[in-house]
Amino acid sequence: MTSDDIVAAAQRGDPEAWRELYRAHATRLVVWLRARGTGDETPEDIAAASWLVAAEKIAGFEGDGDAFAAWLFGIARHHLANARRRSARRDPSVLAPTAPGLDPGPEPATTGSDWARRLLATLPERERDVVTCREVLDMDVPTTATALGLRPVAVRVAHHRALKRLRGRLDADPAETSGPTGPTAAPTAAPTAAPEAG
Repeated sequence: MTSDDIVAAAQRGDPEAWRELYRAHATRLVVWLRARGTGDETPEDIAAASWLVAAEKIAGFEGDGDAFAAWLFGIARHHLANARRRSARRDPSVLAPTAPGLDPGPEPATTGSDWARRLLATLPERERDVVTCREVLDMDVPTTATALGLRPVAVRVAHHRALKRLRGRLDADPAETSGPTGPTAAPTAAPTAAPEAG
């Protein structure tokens, strides 16, 4: 079945179709939530709540397989915002600009993923979110835009600025390219021309 067929089957209540959708998106959703920071709640809890809402509202969903991913991430974005507001009422420090679980101090990262997260944490939140969606989760521009509640042109601009910022940081401090097992190449996808309009 195509992704469109799977979504249609899920709308009819087919449990195997739901399992297919879950296999396709569950890990990506948790990775995205973890990258954004969830306050006192775990990424898995917010993802589970998002899947529950999707199951309740799937009958009214209109769109194809790609649109489903954007719709699901949009639901998660609203749950995430609510979770962070609840956490902020208890502890305002949860809205600090540093990404969760990242040590801003000078201690070296111990794994490649830690190093990448530390580097992403230097970006403004919008740019970090866009890079996570585009480069880590391999989302296209329209899906990223819907998931983050942005216009496609804003996604393109943020992506361009983020990659340029990361390239500048790596060029300025070559030590940043050293992961736990040796040098790591700087991002090669950084655009050299202005982002396309649209």
